[in-house]
Amino acid sequence: MRIGSRVSALVAVALVSLLLPATTSSASAAGPCGSSYSRVGVYRIPETGTQDGTLEIYYSSSTGKNCALAYGVSAEHKGKRTYKGVAIRRAGGSGGWVGQRDYFKYYAGPVYVSAPGTCIDAMGLMGGDDRYVWNVHCG
Repeated sequence: MRIGSRVSALVAVALVSLLLPATTSSASAAGPCGSSYSRVGVYRIPETGTQDGTLEIYYSSSTGKNCALAYGVSAEHKGKRTYKGVAIRRAGGSGGWVGQRDYFKYYAGPVYVSAPGTCIDAMGLMGGDDRYVWNVHCG
């Protein structure tokens, strides 16, 4: 009898846990730049023609920083060690470009620039194709 009631209790606990909805906290999910960053821009690389990659821009209102990454999306670049690059700066060239270029498997970046209340310039590079965006995300 004791074993039967223990089994019944375990079955009841299992059923209740299956019926409860699974919850996740979006606040705890960290993106590629960090948990306080939100994506504010997505750009094709290159702007026209066959898309080789994506330039993504993120912003953190708590730090006042922007972040940029460049991902490969074409069969030539996605998941393959190819030449990828990303750079970001305060619009107008104040402070110069912050970036990285090399042979990466998945993406270049993240790179960061402090630009509270200021627009940014950014660029992404996949192989021989690039994409520049100027004077954007003025936060």
